[in-house]
Amino acid sequence: MRDGAIVYDDITSSADLPEGWTDEQDGGTYRVRRRGDKALFGYNVGPQSWKRYLFPPSSLLWRGHRDDGGLTVDTDPPGDGEPAGRFAFIGVRSCELHAIAVQDRVFLGGAHPDPVYAARRDGVFIVAVNCGQAGGTCFCVSMDTGPRATAGFDLALTELLGDGGHRFLVETGSERGERVMGHVAHWPATTADLDQSRRASEYAAATMGRWLDTDGIKDLLYGNFDHPRWQDAASRCLSCGNCTMACPTCFCFRVEDVSDLAGVQVERHRSWDSCFTIDHSYLHGGAVRVSGASRYRQWMTHKLATWIDQFGTSGCVGCGRCITWCPVGIDITEEAAAIRAAPILPLHQEEDDGHA
Repeated sequence: MRDGAIVYDDITSSADLPEGWTDEQDGGTYRVRRRGDKALFGYNVGPQSWKRYLFPPSSLLWRGHRDDGGLTVDTDPPGDGEPAGRFAFIGVRSCELHAIAVQDRVFLGGAHPDPVYAARRDGVFIVAVNCGQAGGTCFCVSMDTGPRATAGFDLALTELLGDGGHRFLVETGSERGERVMGHVAHWPATTADLDQSRRASEYAAATMGRWLDTDGIKDLLYGNFDHPRWQDAASRCLSCGNCTMACPTCFCFRVEDVSDLAGVQVERHRSWDSCFTIDHSYLHGGAVRVSGASRYRQWMTHKLATWIDQFGTSGCVGCGRCITWCPVGIDITEEAAAIRAAPILPLHQEEDDGHA
């Protein structure tokens, strides 16, 4: 717990976990409150994602200095923020496992893997937690990304409360996970434990706060570039980029070179960027997307449609962060439903009907 939110940070023991806390989320709304038990993972997802550790908000790519008429470049400068050791992520939800897999495809799946991401991703030990409740903005069931972890973890926990005491049902997902469990006191799960774990996941799935109809959504968005809903969303959107900062899959960045006042040393930095900024589409003296409507359309269409063509999967995992952390509560599921309810006919259909 920090600053009124449940955040990801270094922990030294289970005492650092948010025991007995949960969160309440809705459009533009987040608050924490006490639970009536001592659950350690009785919350959903907060303002941060694991992206901040694998694809950090700011990275020093290289540093160089001028000498004897040339430039010497150090591509592995000290103090560049790279981790001293390997990460162990504890409390990763199923939607976030899918988000990590999406970023793996973006940064590692091409012909030129990103070295910063690769160095941080290497050897990450993941302890997943199956959700026993859904948040007010969750819609992972719609995206087939949760609430139960099925792959991408070393260990997966289901927190069991009530009859039988406070305990965890553990599933191993890798040889490393099995080796770790060999050093932890445990006993075989009973049928009652398995049933309780299954019911917890079923309850979370049945209480999703949101739903997104993904049937044909790529073609729906491609066929509605000029839908009036984009203007409606833009009239409310602040173009602040909060949705892209909180999103666990957004990967846009900018690169900047800075030099010292003497012109002797230069550094290249990479920082998170957002398609909601005008500079993001700046080309040859002007921005391509100057209106709020075009920027919101770019983000949502990329997330739910273009991403499928690029990477073979949706860019949305249904975590709901973009809804919760939007200052004005714009809801991606609501916007998609509005377009689906009153779509503009695709051009080829208009021509078939004899219209210009």
